[in-house]
Amino acid sequence: MSDAHGLLMIQFLNWVTERPRNHADAMDAWKSSCPRLTVWEDAAIEGLVTVEPGPEKRVSLTAAGRRMLDGARRSESAA
Repeated sequence: MSDAHGLLMIQFLNWVTERPRNHADAMDAWKSSCPRLTVWEDAAIEGLVTVEPGPEKRVSLTAAGRRMLDGARRSESAA
């Protein structure tokens, strides 16, 4: 993962945790037709987020997503 992509991924993970989000929110805010900016798709493929079944299709971080975000926050506070 490139530095720019990694920073964008952390921004996306932060966005997911700011308030309850659903699949439609994520698609509206993060869907991209550019093959170089696939943060939403990459996060799902890498197992960092999950879409819960049900009518709301809530998006949340997985344990791996939480570890990545926590690690980034620790690195940021140490800098």
